[in-house]
Amino acid sequence: MAAGEEHEAQRVRRPSSKQSARKADAGRAGSRTSATKRAARRVSAPRATRYAAEQLQELLGRAPESVSAVKPTEDGWQADVEVLELERIPGTTSVMASYRVTLDEEGELLAYERTRRYTRGQTDRRS
Repeated sequence: MAAGEEHEAQRVRRPSSKQSARKADAGRAGSRTSATKRAARRVSAPRATRYAAEQLQELLGRAPESVSAVKPTEDGWQADVEVLELERIPGTTSVMASYRVTLDEEGELLAYERTRRYTRGQTDRRS
């Protein structure tokens, strides 16, 4: 045996502290609250944004232009996705739509609805 192989064979492998902690946590899994379990499964806001756009595109067959809002809900996420519905020339007259997308905690689409239609050049009136 070469010197390096001998040294490698003598090395004792110990579980990392993370592995030990995971095993200990697995034994206490029944004592966790459901809120803790939900928080551990919830996707991040950037991932929820991406999932909302991807899944809406799959259903509508139109590529989303942007995601204008995303917020956590008690059961997952809610996102507003802007979609080009009818392309016109000039582009400022193209018809856009805003869709409200509801996702569960893991990022799966539960529901969507069109909440607004408008021309691309239109701005919101604020008081």
